Amino acid sequence: MSIVVTGAAGFIGANLVKALNARGITDIIAVDNLTRGDKFKNLIDCEIGHYVDKHDFLALLADGAYDGEVSAILHEGACSDTMNHDGKYMMENNYQYSLALLNFCQSEEIPFLFASSAAVYGGGQVFREEREYEGPLNVYGYSKFLFDQVLRQRMAEGLTAQVTGFRYFNVYGPREQHKGRMASVAFHNFNQYRETGKVKLFGGYDGWPDGGQSRDFVSVEDVVKVNLYFLDHPEKSGIFNLGSGRAQPFNDVAVATVNACRRFEGKEPLTLAELVEQGILEYTEFPDALKGKYQSFTQADIGKLRAAGYSDEFLTVEQGVDRYVDCLLSK
Repeated sequence: MSIVVTGAAGFIGANLVKALNARGITDIIAVDNLTRGDKFKNLIDCEIGHYVDKHDFLALLADGAYDGEVSAILHEGACSDTMNHDGKYMMENNYQYSLALLNFCQSEEIPFLFASSAAVYGGGQVFREEREYEGPLNVYGYSKFLFDQVLRQRMAEGLTAQVTGFRYFNVYGPREQHKGRMASVAFHNFNQYRETGKVKLFGGYDGWPDGGQSRDFVSVEDVVKVNLYFLDHPEKSGIFNLGSGRAQPFNDVAVATVNACRRFEGKEPLTLAELVEQGILEYTEFPDALKGKYQSFTQADIGKLRAAGYSDEFLTVEQGVDRYVDCLLSK
């Protein structure tokens, strides 16, 4: 039987395919939309059994073509552009798509692991998997929030098989180059430094100092490990935060990125103050378009994840970005 990975040519999806390959699993049905064809590069070093376009996959699913043929679905396919305000598209692509796969997996009694998002918390300061702390600021966050609400209803009624959702925080790492402006801060910092010798961050806003806005940055390496942990434990269902549990400022990402590049150049590391003094790190005015729609602080409460038995430590920004830059430079 096959494992289906949706969004397989995307950032997290491709990393999951590669990790499954490392386990010797190649009977993978890769589902994606390659309208943006350059995403194929993420799968060049991966082994899959078949590729199916997302729209064809949904039609085949409805026709019963995969009945009895699939052992699990890892659903990473979604529009993750928080600046896309086309609500109709967002709800079709993120909510209805997920609902169709959930219904299939429940009818087939097979595991369904899916990507939720920390965007469901909006501008709140508490990031715990409870309804009172949720209030998305954009239609992307709402599309994820609404599906999580459906899962809660289904869980109360009783599930026939595992359903696990992961509220991803700020994920960074290899295979995100196709994401453009939605790629991680580490990716943009790396390219800025390599092209101009400088890195730019947003200046102060919302009571935070220059570059001081803080997020829970989590390496895609850790994201994959958590996904596979739950795949190995089909008795565990629920909605879980997937972050490091540690908020770090954007300044930390910039410092880690620049110093990883400097190590490659045979140069000594610099402190934040030295980077600013030497003009290597610059701050730009916070954009008006993001005011009132921006999470200045996120930090996953991972207590529920730990209670589910996941005990591995998460990489810090310094550790994860250093490894990521090594990967970027190797290419």
